[in-house]
Amino acid sequence: MPLGSGEFEEAWPRIVRALASFTGSLDDAEEYAAEAVARATAHERAGGRPIESYAAWCTSVAKRAWLDDARRRTVERRLAPELARPEVADAPDPCGPSDDTAMDADDLSREGLDDRLALLFVACDEALSPTSRMVLALRVVCGLTIPEIAGHLGVQETAAAARLTRAKRALAEARGSFSVPPPAERERRLPVVIACVAGMFTVAHRTVLDPADALADTGRQALSIADALVAAFPGDTEVRGLRAVIRLGLARRPGRVDATGTALALDEVDRTRWDRDLLGAGLDDATAAVSGDGRFAIEAAIAGLHSIAPSFERTDWRRIVQLYGALEDRWPSPSVRVARLVATAQAVLAGENGWAGRSVTAVEQELASLETRGPAYASRDAALALADLEWRTGRRERAAQRYRDLAEVVDVEPLRRFCLRRALTPP
Repeated sequence: MPLGSGEFEEAWPRIVRALASFTGSLDDAEEYAAEAVARATAHERAGGRPIESYAAWCTSVAKRAWLDDARRRTVERRLAPELARPEVADAPDPCGPSDDTAMDADDLSREGLDDRLALLFVACDEALSPTSRMVLALRVVCGLTIPEIAGHLGVQETAAAARLTRAKRALAEARGSFSVPPPAERERRLPVVIACVAGMFTVAHRTVLDPADALADTGRQALSIADALVAAFPGDTEVRGLRAVIRLGLARRPGRVDATGTALALDEVDRTRWDRDLLGAGLDDATAAVSGDGRFAIEAAIAGLHSIAPSFERTDWRRIVQLYGALEDRWPSPSVRVARLVATAQAVLAGENGWAGRSVTAVEQELASLETRGPAYASRDAALALADLEWRTGRRERAAQRYRDLAEVVDVEPLRRFCLRRALTPP
């Protein structure tokens, strides 16, 4: 029977992890896993026997394909001695895993480590540059496309693709074979792993406002990985902060679009549609993370304030601005700066005490600078923030022109509809 919703997401990391252990290569594992999945699809279309376990079926098919190719390469080397190098005689047998890769999927399962986490810890190897780790993890484990990765990191698609290729090559050269790091090494790699899962959720939160089904719900997949991280590191405040951000984001997601699939501004959201159970669980995580002062502990606090506010007007904008300032100190990012400026403008408009030295005009000047000189994702957010400020301060004609321009370039359909709606609203 065909793969059901969520089955592919569950099977894929298990297949890749088992193959990486068997072949000793993360690159080979991804390639042969893709080939096996394609064969499974062809098998079903041809009316073959039902596949009871896709992970087991695809792993078996992929291993046989890898062995066939390895044997063929061995024969080619034997029949072309002029290409042989002296060290070939001492090389491990390519027809089977070496001692370094003898750990199979069953051995790894006995460690109690989630398959996706195992792959993330491998991809986030310190032998790679921070950006290379992110690209490799987001593509191979989190399943993001090259355009999505490029947009998240603020780089060109060609640059992201090149970094992915270099990362795979560098990992193979540095480690020689696939190996899940021991617990102490996993602790050192944890911050990058957390950042990768956060990146996965950020892309989902920005681009998939209303997923059609579970297969398209990258946000829920990010939550599943966050759950596995909490199970592995229950006392880590950054891990709990990460899950708080994801839970609270997903809890508020039902109110992000209207019945027509058009995105809603924050002051238009119907808060009664929020998932109260998930909201409560997210607030529990945020409370657990509050003793920390890292990036995700602060992000959890910000998400918590948005979640407990009874309305847009009664949101504690002053406290949110303060938290964004602390977040910017620990994680200076154009997106954080845009968010701080937006919150500052809301505090000014709400007449918060202590904001006499700030003005909407000053905020708009900073946003305009980010719009013209920031990376693509920050530029878009700054443009949307400028349009919203003009809208809220009565400059409707200028705002409408901004929204018309944005509708031409925004590629997220619910957001494009929102821009068109405001562009066509009479002043």
